[in-house]
Amino acid sequence: MSKNRRRVRKKRKQSRCKVIPINVLPDDILLVAIFDFCVGRKCFRQLLPTETKKEIEAWQTLVQVSRRWRSVVFGSPLRLNLELVCTDKTPARGTLDAWPALPLIIRSQGYYWTDREFSTESMDNIIAVLEHSNRVCQIRLTGIPSSDLETLLAAIQEPFPELTSLELSSYEGPVIPDSFLGGFAPRLHYIWLDGIPFPGLPRLLWSATHLVNLQLWNIPHSGYISPEAMATTLSTLTSLGSLTIGFQSPQSCPDQESQRPPPLTCSVLPILTAFTFKGVSDYMEYLVARINAPQLNRLYVTFFNQIVFDTPQFIQFVNRTRTLKALENGHVTFGKGATKVKLSSVSSLTSFYEGLCVKISCRELDWQVSSLEQICTLSLPPLSGLEVLYIHKAPNSQPDWKDNIENMLWLELLHPFSAVKNLYLCDEFAPRIVPALQELVGGRTTEVLPSLQNIFLEELQSSGPVHEGIRQFVTARQVTSHPIAVSRWDNSGQEKILWD
Repeated sequence: MSKNRRRVRKKRKQSRCKVIPINVLPDDILLVAIFDFCVGRKCFRQLLPTETKKEIEAWQTLVQVSRRWRSVVFGSPLRLNLELVCTDKTPARGTLDAWPALPLIIRSQGYYWTDREFSTESMDNIIAVLEHSNRVCQIRLTGIPSSDLETLLAAIQEPFPELTSLELSSYEGPVIPDSFLGGFAPRLHYIWLDGIPFPGLPRLLWSATHLVNLQLWNIPHSGYISPEAMATTLSTLTSLGSLTIGFQSPQSCPDQESQRPPPLTCSVLPILTAFTFKGVSDYMEYLVARINAPQLNRLYVTFFNQIVFDTPQFIQFVNRTRTLKALENGHVTFGKGATKVKLSSVSSLTSFYEGLCVKISCRELDWQVSSLEQICTLSLPPLSGLEVLYIHKAPNSQPDWKDNIENMLWLELLHPFSAVKNLYLCDEFAPRIVPALQELVGGRTTEVLPSLQNIFLEELQSSGPVHEGIRQFVTARQVTSHPIAVSRWDNSGQEKILWD
C-alpha cells in the first residue's frame, strides 16, 4: 500500500473518531443532554417528598466545573428544579447568602425518644431559614419535642406562598394555632401531621385547593375535628388522591345529640384512590354519608373495639365505588391485639396496595371472632362474589389465645361467605374450625359455605381429631351431592390433593 493511500485512510479514521470538546456545545444542548441527565430529579417529588439531601443537591457538582456551566445552571433554575436543603446543622445565616435566591427545603429530625432537646444553635439555624418565608417550599419537622416545636411554630405564623409540602410530628405536640401559615397555603400539595393537634386545619385547607395528599395520623382529642367539618372541608379538595384520618383513642367520637341526618347528595372526590381511617365507627358513618369517591381502590379501616358494629352508610359508600364492590378473594386474619378481614381482587397474600380491609382492635379471640362476624354481616357489602377465603394467623404473632370458643361462633363467622368455593385454613385454625364444620349434619350440611368445593389445609395428620372431623364433613357433603376435595396447602402456592 502506498504512503498516500495510508495517509488518506488514517485521516478518514481520525475524522470518524473525532471528539467534540464539551465546552463548544451550545447552552441548550448542555442543558438538555447533560444537566437534565446529571440532576435526574423525580417528577412527582411534591406528592411524596422522599428524596435525600444528596439527590436534591446533585446540581451543585455541575456549578463547580466552570464559570460557563455555573451560568447555564443558574440560568435555568426552574427547569433543573434547583433547591437548597437546610437542616438544624446548616449554619443558614452564613451560607444562604453564598447562593442565589433558590427555593429552600427545611428538614430536621428531633430526639424526643431520648429526651434530648434542640440546642440553641440548632434552633437558630431552623428559624433563620423560616425567616425566608417567600422561598421555603418544604417543611419537615419530625420527632420534635413539644417545647421546641412550639417555638418553631411561632415562626410560621405568616403566609408561605411557595410551600408545597408540610410534615410535622411530635409526641404530645402543642396545639397549632389558627394563625398557622397565616391561614393561607395556596400551593400545598402534601400535608402529613402525626400526633399534632390542629383543630383549625379546615380553615387552612380552604385555601389549599390543589392538595393531593392529606395524612392526619394519631390525632389527639385536643385536635378533634367533627365529621361534619371534615366532610365540608373535603368537598373543596377535588384534587385529593390520598387521604388518611387516624385518631389516638375512641374518645374522639361525634356527639350523638349533634348528629344530623345525611344529606340528599354527597360531595364528590373525583380522583381519590386511597383512604385510610382509624377511629370509632360512628365517625366513619357520619363522614362517608357525606362524601363519594367513585375511583377509590384502596380502603383501609381500623375500628376501636365496641359492642355493636352496624354501619349501613359505610356499606353504601363502598357500593358507590366500581372497584371495591366487586372483590373476589378474602383474608381473615387473627393476631395479638387485633383482627381483620381484607377483600381483594387477587389471591396472593402479598397483595397490599388495593382492596378493602377492616380491622378491629381487640385482644381476646372470642371477641375477635364475634367482632368480625358483625363486620362481615352488617358492615360489608354482600359477599356473594367472594370465591376464595383464607383464614390464618398474623405473621410473627404469638397471641395467648384460649380454646374456649363455641363452634356456633365460627359458623356464624363463615355464614356470610355463601359463594366461597376454596377455603384455606392454616394449621393454627384448622383444629378450631373443623369441629364446627363437623356439626353440620343432616339438613344443616349446606347451611354454611354451600358453594364450597375445596378445602386446603397447611397440616393434616393421618389420624387425630382434625383428620376425623374433616372426613366426616366431606362424607356428609357427598351425600348431599356437594362433594369437597381436600388438599395440602404449604402457604407458597403449591397444592397437593389428599382426597376427594
